[in-house]
Amino acid sequence: MTLAQETAFAHVDQAGPALSAWTRTIFDFGETAWREYQSAAWYVDILRREGFSVEEGSGGMATAFCAHWTNGSGPTIGLYAEYDAVPGNCQDAATVQRPRPGLNEHAGGHTDPHSALGISSLGALLATKAAMERHGLAGTLRFTGEPAEKVRGSKPIHAAKGYYDGLDGMISFHPFYMLPLCNTVRWDTHCGAAYSMIYRFVCDSPQDWLKASGDGAPIPQSHSAVRAPGANDALMMMYMASKALRDSMLSHQGGWSISEAILTAGQATADNLPAGLAEIQYMIRVPTVAMAEQATAVLDANAESAARVAGCRHERHWVCKSRPGLANHAMARVAWEALQSVGPPRWNEAAKATARDIQKNLGLEPMPEPFLDECERLISPEQAEAILRRDLPPSQLNSTSDDYTDMTWHAPTARIYVARPALKAAAGFTYPSWVMNALGGISETIDPMVVCAAKTIAAAALRLIEDSAARDAARREFVERTGGGVGGEKWTAPLCDYEPPIHFRWPEYVTTPRGRDWWIPSVPAA
Repeated sequence: MTLAQETAFAHVDQAGPALSAWTRTIFDFGETAWREYQSAAWYVDILRREGFSVEEGSGGMATAFCAHWTNGSGPTIGLYAEYDAVPGNCQDAATVQRPRPGLNEHAGGHTDPHSALGISSLGALLATKAAMERHGLAGTLRFTGEPAEKVRGSKPIHAAKGYYDGLDGMISFHPFYMLPLCNTVRWDTHCGAAYSMIYRFVCDSPQDWLKASGDGAPIPQSHSAVRAPGANDALMMMYMASKALRDSMLSHQGGWSISEAILTAGQATADNLPAGLAEIQYMIRVPTVAMAEQATAVLDANAESAARVAGCRHERHWVCKSRPGLANHAMARVAWEALQSVGPPRWNEAAKATARDIQKNLGLEPMPEPFLDECERLISPEQAEAILRRDLPPSQLNSTSDDYTDMTWHAPTARIYVARPALKAAAGFTYPSWVMNALGGISETIDPMVVCAAKTIAAAALRLIEDSAARDAARREFVERTGGGVGGEKWTAPLCDYEPPIHFRWPEYVTTPRGRDWWIPSVPAA
């Protein structure tokens, strides 16, 4: 371990109380995709106070940013924060199931949790900066704010607009979310491609669907007249036809999936009029771009057919088009050695008591050691890779989904996983989802991950800054795998050919004369 890395570790330890408070702040914001206004503003404010220059609204996205700090001519290292939450997961940081104060259970909440992901990276960033200042290390730190990860939103756009160009290394971190990827680094099998789009059905000429009845009614399409089916019917036909695609074409094996979400409906009352507007969003997660294109073609055909039947027109709007990930073993080794120098997170008796309280409240017998054993163990990248590959066909090169993959085509990238708190289950019992969400917000249970991840990321960043041989090895491998680097013969160019989809009616918090609430209003208890 170098003196600079020791300085970074001490900085993280000293900042521990602040990192804990910051994690809870973002957790309690609970803002969802493309609407992370408070969270983004919070990051921008603290980065500027720490001496970074910050571009707000980077890439044309209101809740994105790009920050820089330079200590002279040297390598440029990239880190990033995510901070979007998920609708319908408004769990308080508590040992019982309940929404955060003043909200209903349908509001946004952190599941992965991105609240801790972002603060881990921020803690590493500030620790790396402190070490560079103290030991006179030249170089630049670039820190991007990445909204809407849950719809793989910002990184394809940032990539296409050049925000990852010129980096000597990018360090990606995520709380562990599936075994064996717990306290390890991705090796060969990185995340796959993803396409997401919104199909909008508009019934703006219902009279054209069937000739008017000719009865002289003063209101076209009156209650007694035959009317066009309308946008809601188009959406439902689209949903059912595409469900067959989901169930037959992609069988939810090997990390493949198609999921959907109904966004808006363009009518305010249940009158006997054709619905004028309806929107449905699809997310396609597949190993390859070719598979994503094939599934998209089927969805396009379904949308066209549904619109014709229901007397509508349809539009397709892109939410994301992201590439599968590119491995870099040299970067993985740097990250793995950093994680080994830190060791896995450890949970103390206070954290275990909190976990036992959750078990007790669920009617379970509290366990002396309630956390999964794997949470406090390291597993080498090669071992994790071998376990991950057991259930995948040899031809499948990518699995699961995350948009860090777009970074891998612009800079040598490492993908680190550190254990988030996860509980052991009694035989035949499955924990409800609120338990994991709560553990991600309770300071006693999530702080060990934040500290471990911050130290690991900082150690890897400083290794790249101090060790030119490690940087050169990562760059040589990047050039080899891309056939010449950015623009090389084996390089995959950005797929983003669309503007940021920030103008849609994404779920969000609203303020009215009734107060601040989730966009689906609370229903008072009977």
